[in-house]
Amino acid sequence: MIFDHYDIVVVGAGHAGCEASAAAANLGSKVLLITMNLLTIGQMSCNPSIGGVGKGQITREIDALGGYTALVSDKSMVQFRMLNKSKGPAMWSPRAQNDRLMFHVEWRKVLESIPNVHFLQDQVVNLIVKNRKILGVVTGMGNKIYCKAVIITSGTFLNGKIHIGEKNFSGGRIAETSVSGLTEIINRLEIKSGRLKTGTPPRIDSRSIDFSKLTQQVGDKPPGQMSFREIIDKENFYQLPCYITYTNSFVHEILKKGFDRSPLFTGRIQGVGPRYCPSIEDKIQRFSSKDSHQLFLEPEGRTTVEYYLNGFSSSLPDEIQIEALHRIIGLEKARIFRPGYAIEYDYFYPSQLNDNLESKIIENLFFAGQVNGTTGYEEAAAQGLMAGINAHLKSHGLKKFTLSRSEAYIGVLIDDLITKELNEPYRLFTSRAEFRTLLRQDNADFRLTPLGYSIGLVSNQQWINLCDKYRTIQKILQFLEIDNILQLYNYNSDKEALPQNNPIINFLVQPGVSIYQTLNNFPNFKQYVEDLHANEEEIEEAEIIIKYYEYIQKEIEVANRIKKFENLYLSPLIDYSLFPSLTIEAREKLNKIKPSTLGQASRISGVSPSDLSFLLIYLNKNYSS
Repeated sequence: MIFDHYDIVVVGAGHAGCEASAAAANLGSKVLLITMNLLTIGQMSCNPSIGGVGKGQITREIDALGGYTALVSDKSMVQFRMLNKSKGPAMWSPRAQNDRLMFHVEWRKVLESIPNVHFLQDQVVNLIVKNRKILGVVTGMGNKIYCKAVIITSGTFLNGKIHIGEKNFSGGRIAETSVSGLTEIINRLEIKSGRLKTGTPPRIDSRSIDFSKLTQQVGDKPPGQMSFREIIDKENFYQLPCYITYTNSFVHEILKKGFDRSPLFTGRIQGVGPRYCPSIEDKIQRFSSKDSHQLFLEPEGRTTVEYYLNGFSSSLPDEIQIEALHRIIGLEKARIFRPGYAIEYDYFYPSQLNDNLESKIIENLFFAGQVNGTTGYEEAAAQGLMAGINAHLKSHGLKKFTLSRSEAYIGVLIDDLITKELNEPYRLFTSRAEFRTLLRQDNADFRLTPLGYSIGLVSNQQWINLCDKYRTIQKILQFLEIDNILQLYNYNSDKEALPQNNPIINFLVQPGVSIYQTLNNFPNFKQYVEDLHANEEEIEEAEIIIKYYEYIQKEIEVANRIKKFENLYLSPLIDYSLFPSLTIEAREKLNKIKPSTLGQASRISGVSPSDLSFLLIYLNKNYSS
């Protein structure tokens, strides 16, 4: 059977596949989303949460550009917390606990509400390629589906293998079959792959947990939300608590008994695991001086007794896992729904991609998500969004859409992937960004919604909401005799000092003084803000702008200087092996990665300042007007 022609085929319906399908379809492409199981669209394979440090920022950016992860999270949320509130606003990170089932249901609702998204329950077993250009896919049912672009978002399913102690079996997730053969098909196109691993903890029956022995962790009051776009009913929103417990030396000794049967230590797992989210056995070995490790019990949803044991990821034999659990305070009688396990899977080296996530080797073939070596729903969703946008633009002959490191965490994520050598699963942190003060979670809409609107992904209503918010904040600042400070969002480098004789500002900028204390101390200011009907988000945004103006201005100046360097174009046709002035390592790395700008070249490990100086001279000599 030959299907109708599609603009874009998306392979896989995880977080990357969902965002890719929605973005491309909303921009006008006819999209076919192919998944092996329509009942697991948008599945939360591991922890039932969205956001966290770095991840919360990127979730807000997805939302600001017109993506859906934050909206879906809000509709399925059971708890909200803003992390790192004791630190500066550049570190504030929103995090939501979610109802796992509802998250999937809401994602499917979103996709089914988009007319241009079509669905097929099948498996892609081959790619149709001619003259190094993608033409379509072949499915397991023998269907040939022709299209202008293909986006691979297969997650952990490519040759996935699950490990529990000495037992191992094929699987993309527990109880779900893996995808075999597709990696090899892609390898034959000269696209290289590697092997990574990740893991998940056991799930606990809450009826067997003694919560009286645990420390309760409640959500923020009033709760916040992940999305800028739809306001949740905060008054009637009931939050479920999480709980904290700890391992101990007895638990560690029990777990060590299984180390000789651990696939992690016996060499049966060849893939490299995530350094920043290690298994419990890995933590015990690496941090042998620690007698305990913190664990979080997180509810899986409002209508289930299942709990996720965050911090206890394991591939040890299931009987060892259970024995160890019974020595943890509060879990002495714990029953499990299923044990923890590790999963190995194939990924493709992301240095083989352009900055629009298109393959450098096969035209119109895009990759997004864990197949690019990342961890986490949020990183996958961000890549899916960008791949969906760019697959649409490429298939319609339009200019690509990219984000720089000074514009978005999404820009940091993609730039890191395509320029750095990936030897472990990649996780985004705030520390990876040079411009954390600019790339805050609170201003993601100001930074990115205009860009999303310009390409047609942001709705009129979302744009109107942003303009209303902008005007409210501007009026608050104008009351304080600040006229142009909101131009900071446009990276305006014109310096403007804060008014030095304004008593309200002088009071607010004092350490430890909040905007709400300021309002209470200046009744005329409070009345003005109330008359504006400014909400909490708008008031706090004005506070951040005033308090951190000097820091923001400094980062803008640095970002503007780097942009000149960043945008110097390097042709993919340059043969760096012909330049003896470059170090041998630089020649090898530059030829392998083929950076598109001098800025990208500067971030490649092994490219020295002297190498960059030579490239700058080369560019000035060959491309100066």
